[in-house]
Parts: sequence; C-alpha cells; structure tokens
Amino acid sequence: MALKGNLRDFSINQLLNLINLAQKTGTLVVEGPSDSAWVSFREGKLAYSKMGSEEDDLATVLHRSRKLSKSHFNTIKARAANMSDKELGLLLINANYLSQEEILDSLRSEFVGILHRIFTWVEGNFRFEDGVMPSDGKITLQIGLENIIIDGTRRLREWEQLQDEIPSLDIALRFTDRPGADIRKVNLSVEEWRVVSYIDPKNTIKQIADTIKMNDLEIRRVVYGLLQAGLVELVRPEGVVFERKKPSFPVTDAEEQKSLVNRIINRIRSL
Repeated sequence: MALKGNLRDFSINQLLNLINLAQKTGTLVVEGPSDSAWVSFREGKLAYSKMGSEEDDLATVLHRSRKLSKSHFNTIKARAANMSDKELGLLLINANYLSQEEILDSLRSEFVGILHRIFTWVEGNFRFEDGVMPSDGKITLQIGLENIIIDGTRRLREWEQLQDEIPSLDIALRFTDRPGADIRKVNLSVEEWRVVSYIDPKNTIKQIADTIKMNDLEIRRVVYGLLQAGLVELVRPEGVVFERKKPSFPVTDAEEQKSLVNRIINRIRSL
C-alpha cells in the first residue's frame, strides 16, 4: 500500500529525509495546486524527476540546458522520435556530438531543479509508490539527497521571508519616479532584465512569472531585489486589500514533529 499524505502536514524536505533514511526505492508523486511531479529514488538516492506539465524526453532536456541548438533539437525530434533516451544518448556520444558527462550533467541539473521547484509547495497531496520506477528506456542517476535536503531547508527559510515581504503575486509593479534614476545604467542579471522588460501597472507579478516561466520563489527573489534597490514599487489594485501573512508550513512543535516523523519512518519501512 502506498504512503499517502498532505503537504500541510508533511513537507517535501521531511519526505526526502525519510526516503533517504529508509533507503527506499520507488516514486514519490506530488500533486500541487497547479501541477504534479514524479520523483523516483533507488535505495534512497534521487534517480529521476519529471514535472507533469513538461516534456521529459532527453532531447528536450538537452535543449533546455542549451546543449542542443534549436535547429539540432528539431532535427533530432523529427529523426529520432522512436528512440528511447538511452538509445539517443548513445547515438549522440558515438557521433561525438556530446560527451557522456555533458548528458549526465544536463540530466542531473534537470532532476535536482525539479526538486528545488517543489520544495516551496505547501498545498497538495503526495503518495509514495513503492518499487515503481521510470521505464527501461529512461536514463536514471544516483544522486545523494544530503546536499539537496540542506539546500531545501535554506530555500524554505528564504521562501517564508519572501512571502512575508511580497504576500501576493496578484500585485502589479511600476518603476519608481526618482530624479536622475536610469535603469539602463544599473547592472542587472539576465533574469532581472527579463522581469524588467514586462514591468507595467497592467501586468501582475504572477502574469510576468507565467510569461517568462519563473516559479514563485524565483520571481519573488527578483522582485524583492528590485524593490530593495528602489527601482520599482508595488501597485495594489483598487478595492483589494492584501494582508501580510506567512504560509502555513507543517507542524513546528518539536515533540509533535518528532512523533510524526517516527510514525512515518516506521510506516515507510513496513511497506
């Protein structure tokens, strides 16, 4: 029987801790408010990740990581449509187009990146399907969870702080009216320039994030930096009041959390 639960009671970070400690093999299915993720493990190590709304074939992953140009990607998709990821990987290596390490690095970044994106999901359900793994044609890895868990803890803390500073993404932005200020002379990152190009009182932060495909943590991080620099200000829609509140994270009482963790560990080990 699969382990099931609610993200309000048990965070992604806690689930990873349990899977790591119990050295479980199987797939964690997480269903969030607007998307789903499948994360597979082998003996407690990350093996594969997939975001439900996104294509996960090797050619697409390599294109997203800029290992394949648009033209090469289109050619491969057309000519190697019936190939498995393993077959395509061997073809690219034997043709000296990409090295094995380049392919594995792209997959590693993709798999870990998906975990990073779901760390901040605090609404939704999860279930662990024991023994269920990706198809044989998929390339799987063995990535230790320790550093991912440490990074996840940091991301949760940052997420909580940013939600307190920017409580809603249904707010618009506009440039501040400061004498002598010229944003063209400011040294911004590529991500910041992408956000800046869509700043308009008619565009909400959420609309900007959806357009440039940033998750909630990424867009809040960029907007917070622009706010701190005094380059933009929040524009609240008329008649709407946004309250500053923190997200409802899983239980924090030490004894209650310890008891819950022990119960779940025992449950996982008994599967």
